[in-house]
Amino acid sequence: MTSGSGSGLPLLIQRTLAKQISLAECIGKGRYGEVCTVLLRHENILGYIGSDMTSQNSCTQLWLVTHYHICGSLYDHLNRTTLAHRHLLTLAISLMAGLAHLHTEIFGTQGKPAIAHRDIKSKNILVKGNGVCAIADFGLAVTHKQSTGLTEIAPNTRVGTKRYMAPELLDESLDPHCFEALKRVDMYAVGLVLWELGRRVVSNGIAEEYQPPFYDRVGSDPSFEEMRKVVAIDQHRPVLPNRWASDTVSIA
Repeated sequence: MTSGSGSGLPLLIQRTLAKQISLAECIGKGRYGEVCTVLLRHENILGYIGSDMTSQNSCTQLWLVTHYHICGSLYDHLNRTTLAHRHLLTLAISLMAGLAHLHTEIFGTQGKPAIAHRDIKSKNILVKGNGVCAIADFGLAVTHKQSTGLTEIAPNTRVGTKRYMAPELLDESLDPHCFEALKRVDMYAVGLVLWELGRRVVSNGIAEEYQPPFYDRVGSDPSFEEMRKVVAIDQHRPVLPNRWASDTVSIA
């Protein structure tokens, strides 16, 4: 699990989401950990392999082993390359498919609870070799079960990356125990990611350079109060490029 900032050292937390949800079958054991198959399996969710702990030279490390995707994060991918329309559609559809799987509770012995990610951003989405997205970094995720109506959540609701925080997070009107509200927070952040994608699509030979949401209103590391003023008080939203109006594929 990482800190959610997209940079820096991993945070050591007491749980992994995959283990919290369900351990279906133990397929191997090591000295410090186990490798288990889990029920949170989806093409557009980063695949979990296992976790372990190792100690060397009086230094303890916690390892989280996941599938490796050579293209890196969507943030890196968009900085490196422009997109054709077909690539935009592949990335966008796969991102939405992954989020829909997270948000949906699946019932039965092979089921899973509904999950809200709470830190959707282009740095927490990986691009696989076949051009589809895989959602990653579940360090802030919470689960919800319809049978109990309970949503597991930490007392501090100011979580996530400030640039991608929804207005209701910034003005602190969000009910943290309402799972539907947490899903809407994810959807707001996905909208910003789709804006990032759209700017890099080539139409009529033109594509904007990569920029993060609200690049024209805040600096590279905005504070909570800066984002609150821009998004919740002044109600600004990312500007849509004029060329999108004549691009029937992108606006569809």
